[in-house]
Amino acid sequence: MRDVIGWWRACSQPERFDLFTRATLYLVSASEPVTLFNAIDSRVSPVGGAVVLLLSLGHTVLCLLAVRAGVEHYLGRRDRPVRLLLAAAGMTLTVIVACLLANGPGSLPADPDSWTLRVAVVVSCYFLAVLCTVATPRYALAGAAGMAGVLLIVGLIDAASPEVLVSAVATFFFGFFVLLFGFRSSLWMLGVLWELDRSRGNQVRLAVAEERLRFARDLHDVLGRNLSVVALKSELAAQLAKRDRPRAVEEMLEVRRIAQDSLAEVREVVRGYRSADLDAELAGARSVLASAGVRCRVLGEGHELSPQAQSALGWVVREGTTNVLRHSEAISCTVSLRRGGAATDPVPGDLPDGDSGLGHVPTIHPDERLVTLVMENDGVRPGDPPQFGNGLLGLSERLAPLGGRVTVERRGRDRFRLTAELPVVPPVAQPRTGRTDGPSSESTGQPDFPLSTVDAIATAAAPPAGAAGADVGPARDTGSWVGTRGGEPA
Repeated sequence: MRDVIGWWRACSQPERFDLFTRATLYLVSASEPVTLFNAIDSRVSPVGGAVVLLLSLGHTVLCLLAVRAGVEHYLGRRDRPVRLLLAAAGMTLTVIVACLLANGPGSLPADPDSWTLRVAVVVSCYFLAVLCTVATPRYALAGAAGMAGVLLIVGLIDAASPEVLVSAVATFFFGFFVLLFGFRSSLWMLGVLWELDRSRGNQVRLAVAEERLRFARDLHDVLGRNLSVVALKSELAAQLAKRDRPRAVEEMLEVRRIAQDSLAEVREVVRGYRSADLDAELAGARSVLASAGVRCRVLGEGHELSPQAQSALGWVVREGTTNVLRHSEAISCTVSLRRGGAATDPVPGDLPDGDSGLGHVPTIHPDERLVTLVMENDGVRPGDPPQFGNGLLGLSERLAPLGGRVTVERRGRDRFRLTAELPVVPPVAQPRTGRTDGPSSESTGQPDFPLSTVDAIATAAAPPAGAAGADVGPARDTGSWVGTRGGEPA
């Protein structure tokens, strides 16, 4: 039982809908033996009734196989199952003939209800379910007209009254239109669902491809010209060196300068590629979640924070959005950004059973004002404790140099909360050496980044110009609910 539950939880929403729709269609076809058992007259000989029921079992199996193949054909996964359709039609006629033989001329007194005709209508309707699945509506209607002719022949052989014949044909066509609407609409919904799922995957792949092209274009624009100049000057320096010209040293020094400038430009490109603007990430998360059917509400804005703080919290929004899409079944998600206030609780330790997780972050002093980003959704799967995976550990490592922390917790039965806290004024790291009047020996030469680690930390969450030392106002609602997944529309 646990394996079945685990398999069901591992299925995606399209897979679950597909399974539910198929099961509904299969159950309709599988109910044929029970319906026939109630339709067969009790006065029929046991041998004749048993033969009809055995044949109906074979007819049911063929119908199930044909319906399954018809669904696969509609989804474009296999060819049209013409052979199964013909086999189901042949078995339908066989069951009808078996009913006529089981009845036998003169074996039963005159029956105004004509049980043979009743059984023929039932068997024909189950065959129509196959016809509506495999064939197009136009050909299904033609097949239904042919089966109506067969029913008229059965009624004439069974000496049914005109009223019974009209009622049987009317019931048959009513069942045909019900089956046509039910089966074709189910197939249409399955096709639309899988097409949307493929479109969503293509959209993600296109976004990744566009980002790769943008990065490649930026690198080409930055490095193309400089590397060409480096190649030319290196060739010139080599020729000058062969002739013992002192100008070769100047050319090589120029090559070194160009290489250093190119390295700095590449770092700027990579830094811009890896940075994350908080407001842009909030808008992007809202749009992505809405397109995935998750109602999303964003509270607060981050434009007043420093670039480093926005980048760090922007990565939190990215990772939280990814977790909602990949690891939850959320219907709604709320992203709130609170600024000002103080930390009222110390960093908790790891709780048992994975109820909370922490990265390697320092403890935030209660007197420091915080910027708190909270992402909460209602899609946590029952019984699954919150896990602090590699993505959240990476977030902890990003926030640690700024004095921040990341925590996760389960709230109630199905709510999951991701919280990221960042001090407005982060602690300044102590220098590695005892000297404070100048740069350390490690800072000489070409630096890895334009700012040192100490300068980056000091600038990370500093208030913007004109707002230093002032309390930042509380978060305000910057948008309404957007999107829906299985819940009420926004």
